[in-house]
Amino acid sequence: MDLGPHALFIWLCYGAVGLVVAALVIGLWLDGLRHKRRLADLEARTSRRGS
Repeated sequence: MDLGPHALFIWLCYGAVGLVVAALVIGLWLDGLRHKRRLADLEARTSRRGS
């Protein structure tokens, strides 16, 4: 596969897109963990209040 004189630019763009996608996936995963913890805390408070 010959990308010509622009090969470095093309590979750098692929790398940048890969980093951005990885950062988005990791960010969403961490946000999901945070929401699960907050929901568990809220459910624990609500169950104590109701009994």
